[in-house]
Amino acid sequence: MSTRLEQRRAQHQRYKEDVKEHGKPFFPGAMWHDTVMSLVVVCVIIALASIWYFTSGENPEDAGLLGPRYTEEADAGTTNFIPRPDWYFYFLFYLLRIFKWPDSVILGTVGIPTILLMLMVGLPFFDLRRERRLLRRPVAVVAAILVVLSMGVLTYKGATQEEALGGDATVVADWVDRNNLPASAREGATLFNETGCQQCHVYLGSGSANLGAPDLSDIGSLGGKTEDYFTRYVANPRTFGNNVMPVYGQANGGSLDDQQLGNLAKFLAASKGEG
Repeated sequence: MSTRLEQRRAQHQRYKEDVKEHGKPFFPGAMWHDTVMSLVVVCVIIALASIWYFTSGENPEDAGLLGPRYTEEADAGTTNFIPRPDWYFYFLFYLLRIFKWPDSVILGTVGIPTILLMLMVGLPFFDLRRERRLLRRPVAVVAAILVVLSMGVLTYKGATQEEALGGDATVVADWVDRNNLPASAREGATLFNETGCQQCHVYLGSGSANLGAPDLSDIGSLGGKTEDYFTRYVANPRTFGNNVMPVYGQANGGSLDDQQLGNLAKFLAASKGEG
């Protein structure tokens, strides 16, 4: 037993010396290992899919070992759900909060990630030092630490960022009280809260500022902004040169009728800011 163990150790030592002296060929060594590992991964996926399919039923209540086969169909028209990226894209997701649309969003979504990627691709070509000890490579160590910390902070901020879902009646009551809105503006405030307007606009601190949309807390105090103006603007922003905001008037293919547009216009015209 001891002799066989010594032989295996000696064979392994000769293999390591041979690899160190001559290198390890891609074919067939590395290619064979990659092929075997890929086959193992595919087999695991097939096995999990088979277990999920054959242990579950066609009804959502008949959940198998890995969950139900079918669930309720997704509602594409819902305003109570905001899609979010996978966790490894949270850092890029939060960059959109820093680089606002439309002037600098291209820098946050394309510029910075592309620059970092090109630096990583070119690193083996312009860093030709043989030194591998970390203490003798302060620039590389500091740069790596800063990148890791930055991505960690951005990922955490992106994961914990609160989004505006709408539909909360207490928010409307708070708006009426803080902005001293008249009773005629309450229906418009409720409509504003339930139709997803806060996904782009901010109103008294509630909502998200996206796509360059302005804060509407005191939009009614601006000169020339009457109910008629807001009705026409919301019905078809295209006539005012706004090609980003959706069209809401039914006459233009939107979802709001004339009465709803009027209620929304009353709410916006009455929004003159706190105090």
